Amino acid sequence: MSLYTVKKIPDTSNYVRLPQALFDQFSDYHQISLGTEICNCQIKRTKEFQTIYVSSAIWERLGIPYESKVHVIPHEGILHIGPLVGIFTAGFTGSIIRPIGDRTLFFAKLLSTEKKVGAFTFIFGANHINWETGRIEGLFHSTDGWKKIEVPFPNVVYDRLPNRKTENHNILKNIKNKLQHEYLIPWFNPGFFNKWEIHQIFSTYPDVAGFLPETALNPTLDSIKALFSKYNSVYIKPINGSLGLGIHQVIKATDEEEWYCRFRKDEKNHLRKYKTLESLLRQQFQKETLEGFIAQQGIPLFRVEDKPIDFRIHTNKDETGIWQMSAIAAKIAGIGSVTTHLGSGGIVKTVDEIKKLIPVSYNIVEKLEEAVLVMSHILEKEIAGTIGEIGYDVGIDKNGRIWLFEANSKPGRSIFKHPKLKDYDQLSRSLPISFALYLTKRSIYEPEVLFQ
Repeated sequence: MSLYTVKKIPDTSNYVRLPQALFDQFSDYHQISLGTEICNCQIKRTKEFQTIYVSSAIWERLGIPYESKVHVIPHEGILHIGPLVGIFTAGFTGSIIRPIGDRTLFFAKLLSTEKKVGAFTFIFGANHINWETGRIEGLFHSTDGWKKIEVPFPNVVYDRLPNRKTENHNILKNIKNKLQHEYLIPWFNPGFFNKWEIHQIFSTYPDVAGFLPETALNPTLDSIKALFSKYNSVYIKPINGSLGLGIHQVIKATDEEEWYCRFRKDEKNHLRKYKTLESLLRQQFQKETLEGFIAQQGIPLFRVEDKPIDFRIHTNKDETGIWQMSAIAAKIAGIGSVTTHLGSGGIVKTVDEIKKLIPVSYNIVEKLEEAVLVMSHILEKEIAGTIGEIGYDVGIDKNGRIWLFEANSKPGRSIFKHPKLKDYDQLSRSLPISFALYLTKRSIYEPEVLFQ
């Protein structure tokens, strides 16, 4: 679909001037819309091919933030321009230079994709909403830096709340509920995943159940011993953990008289030795039960330079609502690290950099892509709300078998620091805005399907 540059002309009338091709189709339209704002207008013609001129009077009433290239979505007498995409988050600092603290650069890069897609994109939080006027003081970003602009409620909200604690705040939950159900605004990426729930979902699908390590919920001494009767190592993880935090690897010595625990604490990797499994669990977790944890079989992963490797893969929905793999990279564990996370000393490599070191008979990328796309379709079907992106941590063992370690609804972006992953970085940032365009069209053309 063509993009049109929307420009303001100083005029107190309610004229909107369309290029000839649009005028021939929509000269009988009498309204124009941005986000949830609609204005009456008179349609005129301009000789330019890709420019729409909007009178300053209409411009101000609609709250168009600036001149830019956008889409035109016609429906039932209304010309919808945009989309207007709001990215909902928390943790604002009050500074116009670094309005979201350490995450400011991430959001600046995310918003920079709007011109490629053809959208107006801004970030906002609870305190930026004026319910009485139906307006939001959005934070927009350009080469000149950050700027606050008052705009209507958006066509779509992209959820980028930073953590589970924030997500469960009653005020923020009420905002989400109100915008979704009272204003009928599509909202995607609604919540963080629970490791056990994801495991339970996939275990019912034969196509992906084989990717799952054997797992015990709220493990006891007996259930962990049962895992050790089959495997040489077991991972104990918090159900709602992220970034590899709180993960412990327990290793059984061959003579079973010594047990080792590998973990990360105070930004350092540690390895401790214990005489018994009981003393290890008691000392490491210092609680009566391991409620809120899972215990999982250790996987003998392929190794590079005697260090285990796994893969981070991102999937996104695109402008047609179809899942695609948007990024893939290999992660090599740091020395003595319990995981391959970069914060624990892990190193990122492109697949091309390491696949010649992995002696498997098939194309790694194709197999992994097939696996994560199948899993994405399943999660979309099984999890409440609209999902637009997922990050997967997967591994391949020495027999070439694929294993799923984690699925994340709001994946981190540390892999994109690698200079050769620049294209993946840009693609995975632009696709959420492209998906917002898709949701905008669905909400206009098929609201009964989207909001059923």
